[in-house]
Amino acid sequence: MSPAPLDGVGAPQRPLRLVSSNEGDGSVTVLQPLAGSDVGTRPRALLAQMTLEEKLAQIVGFWEKADGEAVAPLQGEFTRDIGLAEAMRHGLGHLTRVYGTRPVEAVERAQWLWEKQRTLVRDTRLGIPALVHEECLTGLSAWRAATFPTPLAWGAAFDPDLVAEMGAVIGDSMRVLGVHQGLAPVLDVIRDPRWGRVDECISEDPYVVGTLGTSYVRGLQSMGVHATLKHFVGYSGSQSGRNFAPVHAGPREVEDVLLVPFEMALLDGGARSVMHSYAEIDGVPVAADPAMLTGVLRERWGFDGAVVADYFGVAFLHLLHSVAADLGEAAGLALAAGVDIELPTGDAYLTPLAEAVRAGRVDEALVDRAVLRALEQKEELGLLDATFDDEPPTAVDLDSAEHRRIAARLAEESLVLLANDGTLPLAAPARVAVIGPNADRVEALFGCYSFLNHVLAHHPGVEVGIEIQTVADALATELPGAEIIGARGCAVDDDDRSGFAAAISAAATAEVAVVVVGDHAGLFGRGTVGEGCDRDDLELPGVQRELVEAVLATGTPVVLVLLTGRPYAVDWALGRCAAVVQAFFPGEEGAQAIAGVLSGRVNPSGRLPVSMPRSAGAQPYTYLHPQLGGNGDVTNLRSTPALPFGHGLSYTTFARSDLQVPAQVATDSPVEASVRVTNTGERAGEDVVQLYARDVVGSVTRPVAQLIGYQRVRLEPGESILVTFSAPPARLAFSNRDLVRVVEPGELELWVGPSCAERETEARTTLTGPAHRVDTSSERWTSVSVR
Repeated sequence: MSPAPLDGVGAPQRPLRLVSSNEGDGSVTVLQPLAGSDVGTRPRALLAQMTLEEKLAQIVGFWEKADGEAVAPLQGEFTRDIGLAEAMRHGLGHLTRVYGTRPVEAVERAQWLWEKQRTLVRDTRLGIPALVHEECLTGLSAWRAATFPTPLAWGAAFDPDLVAEMGAVIGDSMRVLGVHQGLAPVLDVIRDPRWGRVDECISEDPYVVGTLGTSYVRGLQSMGVHATLKHFVGYSGSQSGRNFAPVHAGPREVEDVLLVPFEMALLDGGARSVMHSYAEIDGVPVAADPAMLTGVLRERWGFDGAVVADYFGVAFLHLLHSVAADLGEAAGLALAAGVDIELPTGDAYLTPLAEAVRAGRVDEALVDRAVLRALEQKEELGLLDATFDDEPPTAVDLDSAEHRRIAARLAEESLVLLANDGTLPLAAPARVAVIGPNADRVEALFGCYSFLNHVLAHHPGVEVGIEIQTVADALATELPGAEIIGARGCAVDDDDRSGFAAAISAAATAEVAVVVVGDHAGLFGRGTVGEGCDRDDLELPGVQRELVEAVLATGTPVVLVLLTGRPYAVDWALGRCAAVVQAFFPGEEGAQAIAGVLSGRVNPSGRLPVSMPRSAGAQPYTYLHPQLGGNGDVTNLRSTPALPFGHGLSYTTFARSDLQVPAQVATDSPVEASVRVTNTGERAGEDVVQLYARDVVGSVTRPVAQLIGYQRVRLEPGESILVTFSAPPARLAFSNRDLVRVVEPGELELWVGPSCAERETEARTTLTGPAHRVDTSSERWTSVSVR
């Protein structure tokens, strides 16, 4: 695929200047590029004038505390009680989540924000505005803002260009409201589906994570908003899939799997901010690890942006990791490692750090380094010259027709048809039973970091603010000639079976039963998936499996719809249900997309971005396993998943044939591979062409399959196309015994098929020449042409 999905946004972003521009009904502050020669002198001049208090003010955030909120770990224990006026007295680095902590009208809040920025400009000695950051993983986290499919759905769509479009409209909404930095994307590679934050992640494949994450960065930053890569690094590899748990990954796994997406998003996407992981790797918390935050980020990759703390992450060095005796020592460790800005507040970087500096326990030069980076980021964004004399927007549309178009298309592309005996698409049924806890619940369409589940859950009396159909509503619209009979059956996660009788009765009188089950996304134990909502098992939560089996027992054909934030162990359902559709929290247009797939209006084209597990006992599992990570005679237990990475059915059929590769390829040259793809069915459809490779013999064990290129293509019935991949050496590289990333000579197997597990057409080549070292100057993207 091409690494440049948007015009002019493939390269690292140039610094930006704030200027006034008429936008809609009001005058707003817009970001425009600065010339390179204009950058650098102002920050140093400002730093030279600063007192210690003014310096520290620039490297912390402020978060207004509100009773009853819990949208970050231990928020109530940490959020400081000082008021904003006191926090702004010496200036302020960041304003934390101005729009995204409670339901506020955007225009009114923008007026408040502009007033606070004017106060900083006019009433503080140095006149430096605050940088405003927000969550934006599935859209701007603000009331009435568009909410897109969760990142796991991006992975299922395999469409980098569309993800870039989504990033651009999210960035545009943020820019208009005076938000400068977004805390997304999440580039953690999925290692264990029991982990609660799987719904925030893109895939178990680092290349898929890297391409889609980089595309999101390009889209967001094309609007002048800085993206923040998180969580650097290893967070998803936690012990037993537990949030915050230690990570036991070896250096080769870190290099070849976990770091890959971050490298791509920084070097190819030009991301301007990075957030550290809460995790420790082999006993060293990342927030206190200069080898990662300075050695890898800055010295190897040349990153010159800002590193921000995950919320309260600096204080956690003292309180949870116990590597610091107090908050002052924690601040010193984090600064030395390379954490420039403490978020969401200044628990460690204000009074504790000031005392440590004055006592000689922390070198003030470390403070100066962080302050300079913070000021350079503000200069890039044009904030050092901003006056906020212009007026904030007087009208904004955060859920426009364009937002909706992109949300609908991404939702449709992300739906994965796991199984189908021919029941789908539905053939004008007269009576349809729509059953299950997620059939008539809008919250079921959204992930943990959606505004609805992240914030509105704490404000039950407030309307959702955007138009959302439930699956039941959408099916009624999609099938106007059918009688729809609804029955909840049970809740997502309790043991109440009192609704089973109504569900069984509804199914028994229907031609088909659509049973919609799955997750409820929440935080810290308030959901079945989401931050701090990990699982011991991978069965459907509560008594949902019993509900499905009770409906199956009626004999009515069952179409099972999984609305989840992780893959569940549902192999028992794949052969018994008439059809199974997987939806990974598909967002505000998700119900219409699901109804469209069931009716046949939408031809499903999503592919599994994660393996569909057979059991929790087989975890952690990845398709990128070496030979002994799979089935064999050396163990009595199967480890293969119920369905493999890349699997997904369609209402048409595709043939992939005649894979061609050269007989020999130099280790320092790209592998050119072409394959013919033909739509052999009777309707138009989209295929995700997947090119896999296996290094037959390596100096260290190698995966039995590795995706090295992919491309979404649309074909009319009978149409045939030639898809050509050019996979650079970096796609085949790995860390050898000396932990040097190389491409080694030897045999290489390649294949294309409907998943990683099926070699529909295959070929072999021999890599020749000496071992080739891959570094940051190497091309990382596989380019693709279609003709």
